[in-house]
Amino acid sequence: MSYLSRAAARWPDRTWCITPREEISRADALRDGSRIAAGLIAKGVRKGDRVVLVAGNGLDFVRAWLGLILCGAVTVSINPKAVASELPAVIDEVRPALVLVEAGLEVGHVEHTPPGGQPVPVMFIDEAHAASDEAVVSLDRPPAGPDDPVSFIQSSGSTGKPKFVIETNRMYTMAGEGFAHWLGLDDEDVLLTTLPLSHLNAQAYSVLGSWGCGAKLVLLPRFSASSFWSDVAKYGATVFNAIGAMLEALMAQPPSVSQERARVRLCYSAPAPAPARHREIENRFGFRLVVGYALSETPYGLIVPVDEPTVYGSMGVPRQHPTLGAVNEVRVVDADGHEVADGTTGELELRNPAITPGYFGKTTESAAMRPGGWLRTGDLAVRRPDGHFFFGGRAKEVIRYKGENLSPAEVENAIGSHPAVRAVAVIGVPSALSEEDVKAFVQLRPGETASPTELAQWSATKLPPYKRPRYIELVTEFPLTDTQKIAKARLPRDRSTSEVDFAPRRDPRQDDRDT
Repeated sequence: MSYLSRAAARWPDRTWCITPREEISRADALRDGSRIAAGLIAKGVRKGDRVVLVAGNGLDFVRAWLGLILCGAVTVSINPKAVASELPAVIDEVRPALVLVEAGLEVGHVEHTPPGGQPVPVMFIDEAHAASDEAVVSLDRPPAGPDDPVSFIQSSGSTGKPKFVIETNRMYTMAGEGFAHWLGLDDEDVLLTTLPLSHLNAQAYSVLGSWGCGAKLVLLPRFSASSFWSDVAKYGATVFNAIGAMLEALMAQPPSVSQERARVRLCYSAPAPAPARHREIENRFGFRLVVGYALSETPYGLIVPVDEPTVYGSMGVPRQHPTLGAVNEVRVVDADGHEVADGTTGELELRNPAITPGYFGKTTESAAMRPGGWLRTGDLAVRRPDGHFFFGGRAKEVIRYKGENLSPAEVENAIGSHPAVRAVAVIGVPSALSEEDVKAFVQLRPGETASPTELAQWSATKLPPYKRPRYIELVTEFPLTDTQKIAKARLPRDRSTSEVDFAPRRDPRQDDRDT
């Protein structure tokens, strides 16, 4: 039996997924997916065809996604809010057989003809579901093999021409099996998510993770800090997934009766907050904040084990599979690909059976991404002797200052430890005297005050001179991706009248006192 049919057989009639509009059992969800699969096949969709799915967080998305899996199609998901900006480029790149949309979307908004091609047909999810009860797809065996593609996920932070990560049947199955194991979930848990279903986290961890362990899934259309705790209390959530700025938005809310009534025991989130902030979050909300690390290229990265004391600041240790055992290898390498000693910063690499075969249509880039089977993450890290890994920044974000490689993450951690700081983003900006200068964009916590000068003085106590930001600019908000990460690519590189320019520093190689 497949992963989907196995859980549906074990918990056929028990409520599985709950939304503000409706709820459904596993058996009914799979039955609806089977009918949609039949409708898609009748429309001409075949195994391996790419289908663009445009739907928000709700059961329409879930039913359609299951239907696409059951008929062997490859799902390319787009958030409905991004149709105008993303859909034409997505269609041009993946050349889908069909665009499948939720009710309420204007067909004219999703119609597009790729260059040199034919108009891509559009079908509503309800229309696909209208197949007769007899016209269903067999659930006895999965239509796709373990290494066949199930979906394409648009690479986070990509700009210009989209890049799509190929997600396979094996990747999804191992993610669903693993997530429940890593967090210790069972059929008594209620897992809540507000993260977009167009991304891997909600698909692999929330949908499939809850599906396979018997837990209920509460699927909300969007994140709202003001109503979050009332929703948690209403649905009895015991676990929720968070990303990026969500926890800080919750920390900025005043205490509430709903928060006090909540029975959440775990929150799974990334990236790791500063250790002091991590403790503040746990102390205020009373749950354990479980930090993990993964990528669209593999759901098997790192996690801080829930059955051990929290190691604050850690990205975690290698995630492993509940029955296959130690299948995930993790190492840190230098620029030549040689493994470095513990305590040395280098690029984090992963090797496991749940790594993407590559990027759609990008053979050369796919081969370079995983030399010798090792996935190059593009992230810098340090491994400690106890096996925990600590984030060192993005390799591509490294700032070049007079021949020195500076990690934005190190500067962000230093400034972010100031008690008045809510969030900080550090980038390299053009410099007339060196390759780049360091600039910090800083958002303060509500009700707190701190001047750029105070923040500069704070960083001076924690960083050597050549790592301190030359420019500091206070901002009221950051541009965010739809997964609530700071969109650094959208931060301005040009000089600003709002920034404070601190005196240029001496080159550390010219004065020993600067080191």
